[in-house]
Amino acid sequence: MNRRDALKSVALMMGGTMIGATAILTGCSPERQLKDLNFSPEDLAFLDEIGETIIPTTDTPGAKATKIGEFMIMMVKDTYDSDQQKAFVDGLNKLSKDFKTEKGTDFMKASAEERLAFLNGMQEKFKASGDAREPIVINMLRDLTLLGYFTSEIGATQALNYVEVPGRYDGCIEYKKGDKAWAI
Repeated sequence: MNRRDALKSVALMMGGTMIGATAILTGCSPERQLKDLNFSPEDLAFLDEIGETIIPTTDTPGAKATKIGEFMIMMVKDTYDSDQQKAFVDGLNKLSKDFKTEKGTDFMKASAEERLAFLNGMQEKFKASGDAREPIVINMLRDLTLLGYFTSEIGATQALNYVEVPGRYDGCIEYKKGDKAWAI
């Protein structure tokens, strides 16, 4: 299974609720996209750190090891329409500005605990707003991080149970508390 097929499978499993899912499922780029949408090396590093905050390194590598920032940039450029791209870029800028205002330091220089508390606070504010029509950047970042991580080689083979060449079909596999989920 190549990466595009894996992305389609994950998007279907998520019920197609992910931003950009239409482009993934149809294989077509959105008609309206921003021209000259570019991300700097600093933006890439920022996205890597956000991803690492969402899925940190533990006994398995974290999101940063999968080059999650590159994945996010590719997905935003290839599957988001112009409104979603603008919301993503504006949201990243707001996240950075709000973090510095609230914490008094740059996101990149903050501790993992401060970053996580801030991102969790963003998620709580979004839930409390009750506006499910407009996904804010925290949802985009979460969805892209999960999708990118669990469809990467590291996520699929080290964080999930993985059988390279599946053997027989076993419709009932015993689950023990603490077992890893199975890779697709």
